[in-house]
Amino acid sequence: QMTSATKVYYSQTTQTDSRPLIGSGLRRRRVMTKDGRSNVRMEHIADKRFLYLKDLWTTFIDMQWRYKLVLFSATFAGTWFAFGVVWYLVAVVHGDLLEFEPPANHTPCVMQVHTLTGAFLFSLESQTTIGYGFRYISEECPLAIVLLITQLVLTTIMEIFITGTFLAKIARPKKRAETIKFSQNAVVAQHNGKTCLMIRVANMRKSLLIGCQVTGKLLQTHLTKEGESVRLNQVNVDFQVDTSSDSPFLILPLTFYHVVDDA
Repeated sequence: QMTSATKVYYSQTTQTDSRPLIGSGLRRRRVMTKDGRSNVRMEHIADKRFLYLKDLWTTFIDMQWRYKLVLFSATFAGTWFAFGVVWYLVAVVHGDLLEFEPPANHTPCVMQVHTLTGAFLFSLESQTTIGYGFRYISEECPLAIVLLITQLVLTTIMEIFITGTFLAKIARPKKRAETIKFSQNAVVAQHNGKTCLMIRVANMRKSLLIGCQVTGKLLQTHLTKEGESVRLNQVNVDFQVDTSSDSPFLILPLTFYHVVDDA
């Protein structure tokens, strides 16, 4: 059975609790997938969902497109309906509904809003600024004027936030990174008389990359002098290329290598 300490590191692709990401066994799960995604799920963290809500901007940017579209579509429809209910209550308070039998000289707050459906349509027309037809606000009711201003201000802020998250997600360099391809297999061979770990890197786009560097991390279990076992001890793995510059010109596929020695 997995201990609580082991459960903190857990593979997202594991189907049962019997295969921890870090633990005993001949074959262990990958910490990172080959396309660069983390394969670790953090567990036993108090108020984990609250932490995501404290940073809504990053949460919405990291959200998958299908969830983002559903959430924002529901947000728009929800605000239309919510303000539609408020407009309907204004009509009720002001006595604009037909069942109240208003007098002939009665001027309603919003013309031709006698039902909840009509109030919803007026809310939609106001928020989307598509232009009023025979439903429009009158000068009779200051409360309606204040409500209209409040709706436009709040929904404009909401639309700015939603538009910003869409643009920020589209402009992220994540897709550009997917056009940097690494060789599927790493090779250990002799290079300049030394045993080296070699990989090949290629830029798939026409746009050039400046200041290219390749670094690696070796994750291994390490036993300290005090007898403490560090499950994910990280060791830097430096890669270099046969060039006079530390920043190679990645116009062609290049082979980066790391000298395998006692260090």
